[in-house]
Amino acid sequence: MPAQYSTSAEDVEESLHELLLLDRTQEISMQDVRYAFALDELLCKMTGTGGPAICHLWRHPRAFIMGLRDSRLPSAKQANDWLEAQGYATAVRNSGGAAVPLDLGVINISLILPKPARGDLHFHQDFERMVHLIRLALQKTGYKVDTGEVAGAYCPGDFDLSINGKKFCGIAQRRQANAYIVQAFVIVEGSGQASAQFVHDFYAIASQQNFGKASAKTNSSAEAEAAQASRVSYPQVTSDSTASLEELIGLGDKPVDAFIEAIKRVVRERQTEEGLRQASVRLKLPAHEEIISMMEILRTRYAIEEQ
Repeated sequence: MPAQYSTSAEDVEESLHELLLLDRTQEISMQDVRYAFALDELLCKMTGTGGPAICHLWRHPRAFIMGLRDSRLPSAKQANDWLEAQGYATAVRNSGGAAVPLDLGVINISLILPKPARGDLHFHQDFERMVHLIRLALQKTGYKVDTGEVAGAYCPGDFDLSINGKKFCGIAQRRQANAYIVQAFVIVEGSGQASAQFVHDFYAIASQQNFGKASAKTNSSAEAEAAQASRVSYPQVTSDSTASLEELIGLGDKPVDAFIEAIKRVVRERQTEEGLRQASVRLKLPAHEEIISMMEILRTRYAIEEQ
């Protein structure tokens, strides 16, 4: 069912004007995946104190991002070990949402925007800004992009984006005092079915309950089972729920390149020379040391809970 939130088309369109582009999609080393989230966090602080609005594009070759609730599942630590044994960089995100696997076929988009002066009462409307950007990028394909939770998809939400019933994009938010980040993962290349099955397998491990340990702490197996069961809540992922844009609509010989260029085209069409000049003056990129420091804060604050 489509999401029932709405805001004026003019307001949504206006939010995409005079964005600065930060394209890091060619920086594809196996660096700590928290780097991108730490950079977003610092850029958001900059935007909230008078800096420009930014569209940040990035990829990671092999990572698995958990949601906060995922990190609290009974066997999250064991599932994390399973991921790392397969060469995945792992992290717990500081925004909403649930587990998402990343590879070079997944494009991550962050819209970093100032909060409006009129208040911050309808945060659901801010998802629509990302929806609008992605719809514009895919407009020339002629395919209809639907909004609404897709049953069986990973990282489910009201603002899942789908084509012909198959999810290809999820959206989450991170809000600060004076600015916010709308983050999207877009599955452009590869097998959506394989990705969904992988997330399903992650949850199969992470949700396993260890009643023996719990009963030793509570001295009651019944109490232990009830306590653990109350913590086991996670998306029921099915492999037929998800597909990549390559599978759904093609996008030519190089789908990733085509999609990145489509997003950049939408942003550039809404830039002006004077707007870019003013935004560049207000831009202050964080130093490398600041990003490393923020990464450590995120690592500590959003650590996997030991059971």
